[in-house]
Amino acid sequence: MLPTVSTTVKLNLPFISTNVLLVTTPTLYPSSRPSRLLVSSSSAEIIGSPEHPGGKMVAELVGAFNHLTHRMNTAALSTSSSHLLFKTLKLSIPLLQSLPLSPDGRSPLSKALSLALILADLQMDAEVISTGILRQVLEAGAISIYEVKGRIGTTTAHLLHESLRVNNISSKVQFLDNDNSTALRKFCLTYYDVRALILDLALKLDTMRHLGYLPRYKQQMLSLEVMKIHAPLAHAIGMNLLSVELEDLSFQYLFPYSYLYLDAWLRSHETGSKPLIDVYKEQLLNSLTSDAILAEMVDNISVEGRYKSRYSAMKKLLRDGRKLEEVNDILGLRVILSPASGKNESEVGVKACYRTREIVQSLWQEIPSRSKDYIAKPKANGYKSLHMAVDISEKNGHNRPLMEIQIRTSYMDMLAAGGTASHALYKGGLTDPEEARRLKAIMMAAAELAALRLKDLPSTNPKDLDVDNRDMAFHLLDKNGDGKISIEELMEVMEELGAQGEDAREMMQLLDSNNDSLLSSDEFDLFQKQIEFMRDLEYRDNHYKTLLNEKLQITNINV
Repeated sequence: MLPTVSTTVKLNLPFISTNVLLVTTPTLYPSSRPSRLLVSSSSAEIIGSPEHPGGKMVAELVGAFNHLTHRMNTAALSTSSSHLLFKTLKLSIPLLQSLPLSPDGRSPLSKALSLALILADLQMDAEVISTGILRQVLEAGAISIYEVKGRIGTTTAHLLHESLRVNNISSKVQFLDNDNSTALRKFCLTYYDVRALILDLALKLDTMRHLGYLPRYKQQMLSLEVMKIHAPLAHAIGMNLLSVELEDLSFQYLFPYSYLYLDAWLRSHETGSKPLIDVYKEQLLNSLTSDAILAEMVDNISVEGRYKSRYSAMKKLLRDGRKLEEVNDILGLRVILSPASGKNESEVGVKACYRTREIVQSLWQEIPSRSKDYIAKPKANGYKSLHMAVDISEKNGHNRPLMEIQIRTSYMDMLAAGGTASHALYKGGLTDPEEARRLKAIMMAAAELAALRLKDLPSTNPKDLDVDNRDMAFHLLDKNGDGKISIEELMEVMEELGAQGEDAREMMQLLDSNNDSLLSSDEFDLFQKQIEFMRDLEYRDNHYKTLLNEKLQITNINV
């Protein structure tokens, strides 16, 4: 039996006064968070929590809104975007809470917010995130597209319609062979709104993360479809993070033994509590920023790190017949340099790249046969970068795979990621460069149109300026903009959520510390802190369940 460690901490929150018992159980995989948080029934007491539906729904609304906006790109989070998201949550939360559990055991609200968080992490705009939330409501039959058009807006209704069209793409082919899959991806990129494609891919990812309830043959059927269509499609539209996770999850369900074997080998290279990629990333960044010569050439240095995906590693093993120790880019670092402002920035940027290569060579042993200079000799599509492979094996005899390092300027990186040098569309099944450029132009135009649609008009209200993310919910509830939330404003939002407006009196009594019958921003902020604390308890509980399921899955496979 695994030992446990317990610690008791005292919490002082607006209507939580409790001792919380932290119970930490060692897990199979290291985690930066405790595995479990429990409230001790003997020593804990939660007092003053809203009992009526209205207060609980306001807490759910504020908590969901804050969680989503915290994960969104702040540059795209305008006042109109916040209003759209807040309005969508007010409409959706009571409808979702009235629905039965999903087949995977989650509540519809939890499922909708899970999808919304994926979209927020992908830096999608408020329209796409709102559509993702409403998609769950629509599929449950709790609302129609016409109602969405009237209550939320025409664009959101259009995206909902497009996402339903995309949902049926797999039915357009009888066999998922390579030719049909490639043709289908081209069809999708040509005839569908790219934001609807991203929404559908995020929905597929959320589904793949919760496949445990299905019988094994259905898990494999869905995984095969995702592997052949959706993962390459994600790569084709530049959503590489989506693509990698979709590939790895599909690989895990299709070939569980191979996945576990490869996963165990990749994890065997980790030492200590800090991920290996972070150790090398920090070491390289420190060396680069302390170099006086490089400092004169650049204004900023960024180092990104990544692990090779399990699926990508397996493809190399099978395609090239390599041994495990011959897969050379399990670990990868990318250095992005911003040349100092002034004349000849391009020339200075190139010199900075070569200076960075010299610094890398001073840290680790370079393998010349694995290095490529795409700056001196760019690829046919315009791609420029220095590629290096270095030996990071330790002197004590601990051998490790070679680490790949890419070095480029910010302009070179922009071209590689989204310009004429982008190879993502080619890997997605588009071999014609002109076709790839045309589709890339369509995608960029769609993104610009979305940004323009949600762009704010100049504000005449100085109180709208410089609003912190954390204050957004307060300002949206303070409808008359007087800096206080009144009982009438609380009643109005509760009625919009489908609850009794009278519940607002209970909530006001709990939060109004100075008894002036108004909620100040400070009083409301304490309420938000309590919501965050309770949501964190739920997160830790779900995190523990996930780790436990992983252990059980491995145990079942090994039996």
